[in-house]
Amino acid sequence: MLNLAPYAAKPELSLGREFDEPPSNTRNAFQRDRDRIIHSTAFRRLEYKTQVFVNHEGDLFRTRLTHTLEVAQMARGIARTLNLHEDLTEAIALAHDLGHTPFGHAGQDALNACMRDFGGFEHNLQSLRVVEKLELRYADFDGLNLSFEVREGILKHCALKNAKLLGNVGQRFLDKTSPSLEAQLTNYADEIAYNNHDIDDGLRSGLITIAQLAKVELFANNLAIVQAKYPKLEQKRLIHETIRRMINTLVVDLCTHSAHIIAQHDPKNISDIRQLPQLISFSSAIAEQNQKLKQFLRKHLYHHYKVNRMSAKATRIVRELFTGFFENTGLLPDEFQAYAEIDKARAVADYIAGMTDRFAIREHRKLFTVEEYL
Repeated sequence: MLNLAPYAAKPELSLGREFDEPPSNTRNAFQRDRDRIIHSTAFRRLEYKTQVFVNHEGDLFRTRLTHTLEVAQMARGIARTLNLHEDLTEAIALAHDLGHTPFGHAGQDALNACMRDFGGFEHNLQSLRVVEKLELRYADFDGLNLSFEVREGILKHCALKNAKLLGNVGQRFLDKTSPSLEAQLTNYADEIAYNNHDIDDGLRSGLITIAQLAKVELFANNLAIVQAKYPKLEQKRLIHETIRRMINTLVVDLCTHSAHIIAQHDPKNISDIRQLPQLISFSSAIAEQNQKLKQFLRKHLYHHYKVNRMSAKATRIVRELFTGFFENTGLLPDEFQAYAEIDKARAVADYIAGMTDRFAIREHRKLFTVEEYL
């Protein structure tokens, strides 16, 4: 942290919190934010929210929590390499998925469809809503009262109609300016982490095979290196050795190329960063390879018929929960009933988005399976 680049975010120059608080005697502002996120209820719930596979289908598949920890580890390493602020990077990484629904993207898509006439649902916005409003822990304010820099990093993308409602944290989308480099690199760490651990989970589940992946350049290049060095390696180790080299290829390229782009623009401070185009990126060759990997996963894993079956069940559960609670808000817990009098649809969405996979399944059974509760 002593070798921070001049354009790195610095806690003593933070744009501040919504509610003023005296500084900590032992932690900088970004450390304090990180700690608040880790101790939040929403963070604990990530343990039982799915990535691709529903949580109860296997103990070894990634959850939102394990994904989040992998992103934080990767992002912090990139930040150190580029002399950026590690604590800020880690805080953004730990908070980036707090607003995710149960059942991964299937749950988000279903809830967004339910909310189509009520402003829609987007997990980045919901993550921000969690840290600004929904965490009820402190006597002086709702939410976690995080620093501006963490909040802007959570909000990776935002429609202009929503940005206009978010005050200073949404202003960059209206002005077409950039967030901190710490926010930019965390976005890439997120992508690297989920692509590569989805390969691992996909292979473990048997939904995709090494033979299929061997046609994808990024995987094939690193597989060839491993096979040449370890020609008799068993499959489990072969997979791990290949995936870790893929991650290394992407991270090294990201750091090297980004450092080159930063040097070309020669920013003097974080204000310069905000006025420049986004500077963190892969080289064109690696970006193309990474895109092909994403296309492979979309076609062969995310749209695999077994995943589609799980997604169909998840969609039905979310849709029926929304309809049931929307039509009778008296079924909601007391704290959500109070807000339902102000904004019924959003109160229902907040409740469902906060559910874990298994809690959503249990709530659905309570509402719609009569025999079990007679």
